[in-house]
Parts: sequence; structure tokens; C-alpha cells
Amino acid sequence: MFRTARVWMAIAGVCSTLFITHPVGAEEPTGIPPETVADYIHAVIEADRTFYTLHVVERMQLLGVATAAETWRADKRSLPLPAQFLREASDLAAITGTKVRYRLISLWPINPRNAAASVSETQGLEATRQHPERASTRTVMIEGKRYFQAIYADRAVTQACIGCHNAHPSSPKKDFRIADIMGGLVIEIPLER
Repeated sequence: MFRTARVWMAIAGVCSTLFITHPVGAEEPTGIPPETVADYIHAVIEADRTFYTLHVVERMQLLGVATAAETWRADKRSLPLPAQFLREASDLAAITGTKVRYRLISLWPINPRNAAASVSETQGLEATRQHPERASTRTVMIEGKRYFQAIYADRAVTQACIGCHNAHPSSPKKDFRIADIMGGLVIEIPLER
């Protein structure tokens, strides 16, 4: 997991410096647009998370070697849940000082930390429910700084995902099916240096 976090930190650092807001008076922005950078970051996050879910969590559970559980820190035989894997990687990236932020959010979070934290996040989740094929994007202010925010639909990709959410006592929604939108992945990229 530490290797994944280091890869992420490098990608986020490079991507966040590749686009530059256009100079005053310039007609065209220079560099890579933040929408493209967010798409690149999203593709890597989704690939890592899907691989972890399918080839680590599901494989270990099918073989009876280990299960994924939210109590993985205390139970050394457990693996982090895929959502916890993503949060841990994001937290490790933040420790390095990267300004790119990402996390899972939902209208039906099991963990209150995964609830939409702003009106723009709630609106983004609603937009991705209506049009899951595209990210909901906008510019937002966070702690007095401008960020490009993209929210991508987060779908249930395995039976393990929906089984956990549907059975969890704290889950406000208990009827997820494969391919349902469970929430969103929000990526925030600073627009100022």
C-alpha cells in the first residue's frame, strides 16, 4: 500500500503542475486543462481500486485466507475494505504535501466522513446519478483557495461491495445491486500555485 501511495503522490504532483491557469490577457490557457488532469487521476485511482477489490479482496475471501473488514487495524487477519484502501492512500498522499485531494462521498454513507461535505458535493452527486457517464465539474473555493472539482460516479463493481453495504447496520440504503451508483469519487485540484 505504501508503494501505491508513493506512485499516487508522484502522479498527483506531476499532474497538478502540468496545467497552468492562463496569464492575464491570454486568450488560451496553457498546459493541460484541469478536466484532463482529473480524468487521468480518476483513471489511475479506479484502476488501483478495481484491481485491489477483484484480485486481492475477492481472491483472499474466496480462498478463505482473509476477509475485508472495517476493523482491519485491530484484526490483523483482515484486509482494509476497498473504500478504506482509497481513504488510506489519499491520507498518505496528503501527508506528502500534495495539494490534490480525493475521496469517496455518498448520499448514503455508512461512514459519516464519506458524506457530501458541501452543497457543491451534493449537487455533484445528484448530477452523477443523472448522468453517470460523465463527471460533474466546477470550480469551488476551499479554505480561501480556488480548486477544480470533479465528481465521478462510483459504481458497485462486485458482490462484495453490495453485500457489505446492504448488510451493514449503519447503511441508510440496503438495496444496492451490481452496477448501481453508490456515490462518487471527488477529485479536487488546486488552480493556484
